[in-house]
Amino acid sequence: MALLQHQRMPGIGCGDIWSRARSQCLAAASHAPSLPVLLRVNGGSRQAHLVDSRKTGNALGLSGRSRRQDLCVVAASTASATPVLPSGVSASDVLWPSAGAFLAMAVLGRIDQMMAFKGVSLTIAPLGAVSAVLFTAPDSPSAKKYNMFVAQIGCAAIGVLALSLFGPGWLARGAALSASIAFMTITGSSHPPAASLPLLFIDGPKFHNLQFWYALFPGAAGCAILCLIQEVVVYLKKNYKF
Repeated sequence: MALLQHQRMPGIGCGDIWSRARSQCLAAASHAPSLPVLLRVNGGSRQAHLVDSRKTGNALGLSGRSRRQDLCVVAASTASATPVLPSGVSASDVLWPSAGAFLAMAVLGRIDQMMAFKGVSLTIAPLGAVSAVLFTAPDSPSAKKYNMFVAQIGCAAIGVLALSLFGPGWLARGAALSASIAFMTITGSSHPPAASLPLLFIDGPKFHNLQFWYALFPGAAGCAILCLIQEVVVYLKKNYKF
């Protein structure tokens, strides 16, 4: 009789234990809240809404701490994959100055081809720096027309004078640069690109034949062309934004 009663008792097998454990784990995972992650992207807060782990089936066997780490990695990779311009900068603010710089060098290069027989060039390094000032910071002191032309003409003339007094070498370079800085300070015409014109003349034999005409060409003449292109760029930036 005892044996029969023992046989009638419900048995507890491995399958029952596994099914109970599985149901308890799924029930615990169903009550786990989804974790939104706040990200700072370029000065602004962006909330990444993440898929709940119970929907992907990965909640089983994962602790809360490891799940949060995985979610942070996914959110960070998603945010970094989206390029964002700095705050307050539009696509037109990037396109028009870049197009203006390209047009400026194209025009100067075309003039160089037309004047190749004279052995001089308008496409000089200081005008590249002038282009950056005019197109990216048109309201800066260095972009003012007075500062630009007074500094360009004065510093170029100082370079010619230094070469005639000291000859080519370190003394002429040092004297020309120091005199150029003093000239811009006295006249109130701060324009950093102009400080390279004396050095360009002293170390550039192809400009020596220009003598004091170097005060007007290529520096001042090139700046006049760049100013015309700058007016077009400023107009486009103000009236065609996107």
